[in-house]
Amino acid sequence: MTQIATVERIIDSDHAEISVPRKSACGHDCEECAGCGVSGASVHAKAANPIGARPGQKVVVESSTRKMLGIVAFVYLIPVVLFLAGYLLTAFLTSAVAIQYTVAVVAFLAGIGFAILYDRRLRARGGLSFTIVRLF
Repeated sequence: MTQIATVERIIDSDHAEISVPRKSACGHDCEECAGCGVSGASVHAKAANPIGARPGQKVVVESSTRKMLGIVAFVYLIPVVLFLAGYLLTAFLTSAVAIQYTVAVVAFLAGIGFAILYDRRLRARGGLSFTIVRLF
């Protein structure tokens, strides 16, 4: 996956801190839309800097698409899968709808909890790895 980023500062001779604009599903054509309130927030990350980019320069960065898709699948799909599993398993065990929904919601919240813990663990290990491939 390639993205455009800005070099914020040099960390050491081989690494730089970059800011990557956060992407969203909307086209940011706010005049045509009711306005979602999405700001142009950026994600700051450490990137390998083999080309010697300097602070303030716009660069093209690469990250592992496979790893990114794995993270997205985990964060978004696991809570939904746990919700459905909780609902279906309790549907086979009891006919009480309140219990089925309660177990499904608890399973969904557990999935969100797992996603939060995974995010913290990923950040502690350095998050996604980016590599600056060229100047923009």
